[in-house]
Amino acid sequence: MMKVEIRADGAHISGYVNVTEKKSRPVITPRGKVIEVIEERAFEKAIERAGCINLTVDHDNTHIYASTEDGTLTLYEDAIGLHADVLISDENIIELAKKGKIKGWSFGMYNVVDELEERAGELPIRRVKSLDLDHLTLVINKQPVYSATSVELRAGEDVDIEERASEHEVKVVISKQPIDYSQYENRLNSLKVSK
Repeated sequence: MMKVEIRADGAHISGYVNVTEKKSRPVITPRGKVIEVIEERAFEKAIERAGCINLTVDHDNTHIYASTEDGTLTLYEDAIGLHADVLISDENIIELAKKGKIKGWSFGMYNVVDELEERAGELPIRRVKSLDLDHLTLVINKQPVYSATSVELRAGEDVDIEERASEHEVKVVISKQPIDYSQYENRLNSLKVSK
């Protein structure tokens, strides 16, 4: 589940981006249509190798909303899978979050090392042993397609960026911190007494 909490400093978004060792729905990959399993520690190692991982919206890298570099995005892998904690200060995204418009997480991966397990009469299982994280994204305007593969040009080379997304139950909490009016109430009371 994805949790969105609106606080005074912005939208705090947290949840699991992907569960490791869990079979996906059928996905289209460079190896064809498969059932995919991302192995434990693949995300942990990807995070260790990564310099900076940015958070975008709908895989549009023209605007960065958070990053591991400035501390507004924290990623880690635990016994369940890849977990993200994000602080968004962009007012437009905060308003969309308040309205429940964030549909889920997605991420881009490349340099995938995998193993294909053929199964009679069923889709093969693709075991992702290693990957590099390209980016994390919030799915807002796009329909969360579980998988798509696109090719982007990076540093003069063709790099397959595989995008993974899934719909999540999203819980929105708006924290209303009480406003302290005691200073004004004391002043009003002192004015009443002086009359």
